[in-house]
Amino acid sequence: MTRLLPHSHQDRAPRLARAALLRPVAAVLTDRADDVAVAETAARMAASRRVPLLLIVVLPPHVGHSSTGPHSASVRAVLARVMPRIGRLHLGHIPEVFRPPARDGSRLAAAGRLLALATHHRAPDVVAARRGPDGLDAFTLIEAAALRGGPFVHAVAPAARPPLRSPAAT
Repeated sequence: MTRLLPHSHQDRAPRLARAALLRPVAAVLTDRADDVAVAETAARMAASRRVPLLLIVVLPPHVGHSSTGPHSASVRAVLARVMPRIGRLHLGHIPEVFRPPARDGSRLAAAGRLLALATHHRAPDVVAARRGPDGLDAFTLIEAAALRGGPFVHAVAPAARPPLRSPAAT
């Protein structure tokens, strides 16, 4: 006689319902050299928690509204820079696009909108570079998160630059 193993109620839940309970780690990508360090830090955090990455691509103001979808060429170009470095961890990722408000808005308004996007995806942690576009650097995000009770923001130092090599003396 074959013995049946007991199954819990969680095992019978649809896979999509359990996936909705995941809380991804968000990485703010601003099309700068620091994006790789930000993505790697967020990927390490996500891998340790076994959750996907929320890759928030901040588009510059000069990019037209017609090319702002998560699969547009501008977004793919930013993701192409970081995916080879984080792809080896085999994490799921959610691409998202953020358009900063017009220049007349305050820096905290831009940071608040970005944090609202991360909160919409239930991300408890946001990883951002110390330097970034106006209002979207890590320190402004930390200030906005403190004011609105938002997610925890991690600041990542700028990427280390390799020293320049001088031509070999012969």
